[in-house]
Amino acid sequence: MLTQIVRTAREKNASDVHLKVGAKPRIRAKKELITLDSFPVLSRTDLEDFVNYILKGKEEKKQKLLKEGQVDTSASFPGIARFRANIYYQRSTLGIALRYIPFEIPKFESLNLPPVVRKMALSHTSGLILVTGPTGSGKSTTLASLINEINELYSKVIVTIEDPIEYLFKDKKSFIIQREVGEDTNDFAGAMKAALREDPDVIMIGEIRDTETAKIALQAAETGHLVFSTLHTINTKETINRFIGMFPLENREQIRLMLANSLIGIISQRLVPRRDRKGVVPVLEILVNNPLIKEALLDPQKFQNINEYLEKGHEVYGTQTFDQHLLELYQKGWIDAKTVLEYAENPTDIELKMRGLTE
Repeated sequence: MLTQIVRTAREKNASDVHLKVGAKPRIRAKKELITLDSFPVLSRTDLEDFVNYILKGKEEKKQKLLKEGQVDTSASFPGIARFRANIYYQRSTLGIALRYIPFEIPKFESLNLPPVVRKMALSHTSGLILVTGPTGSGKSTTLASLINEINELYSKVIVTIEDPIEYLFKDKKSFIIQREVGEDTNDFAGAMKAALREDPDVIMIGEIRDTETAKIALQAAETGHLVFSTLHTINTKETINRFIGMFPLENREQIRLMLANSLIGIISQRLVPRRDRKGVVPVLEILVNNPLIKEALLDPQKFQNINEYLEKGHEVYGTQTFDQHLLELYQKGWIDAKTVLEYAENPTDIELKMRGLTE
């Protein structure tokens, strides 16, 4: 039945599939949650069968599920699709959340991202680039497209460390090593230490989750490696605070200095509904490190004005706030006024600006 559910989900262009005991399968398509009424209410046995299928041959993942109550892995359905799977317990029964991963890595041009994002990835050989946003905001897709751009253009050794592996890369000009936490390595920090002995030019870390991984990522960026990673943060200011806040108080000044020197940029993204309701469009806040941003990273007083610096640096550096990008997408006719106000960080200000455009 799981294969049939997944096939139906893909026929409806769903991004997510939700399964739990006592409910019919649900999918998310174009941000809407839809019940698949053609399927029965799922039983405890159904979910156990589904989990056994996904975790077949993955003994460590099974043990982790039993020990911790949840586990991340990948799930392949030949000829249909690949998914990132989160298996969990709720009310003492199993549940599954599946996130669709396309077989083909989307071309950068197809993602409707500002050109400065590509420029950041291709014009540096060392430093740190962070892609941030809530779950389901397209972070993995943005990262995969940037890694693939490097793969197509340059001869590099690229090491990816993921939990689980999402997009599968094929060597083009580059030599790509993909390691999955829980399968090929025990944890991110250990894999990062090993990666530095694998002659890497580029390192992609699926997510920075702990102090040790953050520290090694920063050191790698400082010592001539191009490092990409993600954080579950909603904007650039929160990203910087979260990153520095991972470290003990006595180390934070040193980390702030290291970050100011090695950070290339931060891409914070969200997906909002298109005006024609035919899918979603990314809205980005973009920080590109420059002398003013570097000062703000080092000086807590100036850091409070970082949004102002992003806004003012748009023409020269390509930096922008979320609200700037929302307004730009509104002007281009991609999104409607209701969406702008719903997602704006400063709805009152942006409403005044929209009025100015129509008057």
